[in-house]
Amino acid sequence: MRGPQIRARLAEFREVWENGSDERLWEEMVYCIFTAGASARMGLHSVEAVRHLLFDGSREEMTGALIKARSHRYPAARPGYIVVTRDFLREDCGMRLRERLTSLTDPLERRDWLARTRSIKGLGYKEASHFLRNIGLRGYAILDKHILRSLAELGIVESPEPPSTRARYLETEERLRRFARDVRIDFDELDLVLWSMKTGEILK
Repeated sequence: MRGPQIRARLAEFREVWENGSDERLWEEMVYCIFTAGASARMGLHSVEAVRHLLFDGSREEMTGALIKARSHRYPAARPGYIVVTRDFLREDCGMRLRERLTSLTDPLERRDWLARTRSIKGLGYKEASHFLRNIGLRGYAILDKHILRSLAELGIVESPEPPSTRARYLETEERLRRFARDVRIDFDELDLVLWSMKTGEILK
């Protein structure tokens, strides 16, 4: 029933990778930093509040904008993550995110770089996967609470608790991949199917 909507949304993500600017990729990374420990809708509202500050705004300016918009539950902490990450990316790749990500040809290495680089703040394996999916790169499971609850209910995992290590994340991801093959649903589509079943909507 939601198949056409889900495929259209995945096509929108792919369009970001094919034609989006590095500025757009940075905005998507900020969205995922905001979404961690919050919600997709809170992430969207928070990006709207600080969009004009993403490249040059200070932590204090972003915090003020978030408080004014009442858009995030952590208005002081998340801007700190954004500024530290922005400073690192400027030094590491001059904010040329597409070029940097393309240089990492192995999909797991690409996600490891995002999730394990200490100066990239707020992106663990879940949000690194979220970011990569949202910019059109396929094959990553976003193991958030909605997906994990679905997997537990389906008997694919024993517990809906988030994977606490890289190895456990990869194991759960592989279980989801096998399930997708068994039910003959595209792996990336299945993520949105399960998420929309729990939330009643298809966001990003």
